[in-house]
Amino acid sequence: MSYRPLADEIRPQSLDEVMGQTHILGKDGLLRRIIDGGSIPNLVFYGPSGTGKTTVANIIAKRTDRPLHRLNATTASIADIKDVVGQIGTMLAPNGVLLYLDEIQYFNKKQQQSLLEFMENGGLTLIASTTENPYFYVYNAVLSRASVFEFKPLSAQDVRPAVERGIRLMGERLEAQADCEAGVVDHIAAACGGDVRKAMNAVELLLHSARRRGDVLTITLADAQTAAQRSAMRYDRAGDDHYDIASALMKSLRGSDPDAALHYLARLLEAGDMLTAIRRILCSASEDIGMAYPQAALIVKACVDNALQLGLPEAQLPLAQAVILLATAPKSNSVCAAIHAAWADVKAGKTGDYPRHLQNVHADSAGLEREQGYLYPHDFPGHWVPQQYLPDALAGAQYYHFGDNKSEQAAKRYWDELKSGRGE
Repeated sequence: MSYRPLADEIRPQSLDEVMGQTHILGKDGLLRRIIDGGSIPNLVFYGPSGTGKTTVANIIAKRTDRPLHRLNATTASIADIKDVVGQIGTMLAPNGVLLYLDEIQYFNKKQQQSLLEFMENGGLTLIASTTENPYFYVYNAVLSRASVFEFKPLSAQDVRPAVERGIRLMGERLEAQADCEAGVVDHIAAACGGDVRKAMNAVELLLHSARRRGDVLTITLADAQTAAQRSAMRYDRAGDDHYDIASALMKSLRGSDPDAALHYLARLLEAGDMLTAIRRILCSASEDIGMAYPQAALIVKACVDNALQLGLPEAQLPLAQAVILLATAPKSNSVCAAIHAAWADVKAGKTGDYPRHLQNVHADSAGLEREQGYLYPHDFPGHWVPQQYLPDALAGAQYYHFGDNKSEQAAKRYWDELKSGRGE
């Protein structure tokens, strides 16, 4: 008897058996109504691995009178597509064909364009799947002829029944009964990161390596933790997850949530992407804390330097220190707002000549000598004197506004008093 992966053996055979995805496959879900209606349009399924995309495509295939062809875009070529469409209108496929194209993002533009003619005339019904955002990776002409449905990661509660069933089936395969220590099922369901395929792989590994006494297989929590280690990580440095985790870390720092920030830091470090964590941490020190606690930038830089010298795993300590500092520090975006406003004027062409009194004195050595008129601030009380520094075209423009935090308000009071003559 040939080997059959456990993930394939427990694959749902009906929409009611599909785990999760109630937003599209529930009683009133749009995709369910489309499938139940029997008239299947071109579809693009978008979502993480192991969330049911291929399963739903198989269920759809059973409900049509069209032969199903499967291609994986990582290995398929235009010749493979021609072989499929060559059957359209023949005795093999008088009503057209159903093509399930996995990982469509790996098809280049020319390969995707080769599908268009047959999608247009209805001879080919395309069900494409992708783990990447289709609006970035799928050719617009293909998207315009298809309906996009997002498959969301499964929760541990969604996956738990599959884990229980998988353990039972593996026990039957091995002609034994699985005796699971408390917490085994919950750990595998949580550690798979919403990917049923990963969970089934862990179950297979766990049951095959279990200690056996007679017809009893003893499954310990320690073994389950080893079998499912790192399974919860879904991370691709070139994909959406990279940007999502980086964004989540930055927003958690900005939102003053040290626990969430530590979580996303840990996910980046577990994926081995310390550089992304460092970039976000350094940026946040100026973007989100800024003048509310200017020393944060110095402390964070020291933490980053320590991390780079230590390397992982020890680098987690100074980086965690930096994250906690930033998340709990007072916040101000005055630095960010100020440079954005100044840069916007420069991009808009609002520049003008430098005021004469700010120009370098070398201009006076070209036979154009004239009084520069620069007032040296240190010669005046409080080391300040009224003087125009912006170009004439921008005279009076204000980019920096003091934040409402203690540090910036103290600076504001100092300058208000000095410039009004009370601080002399």
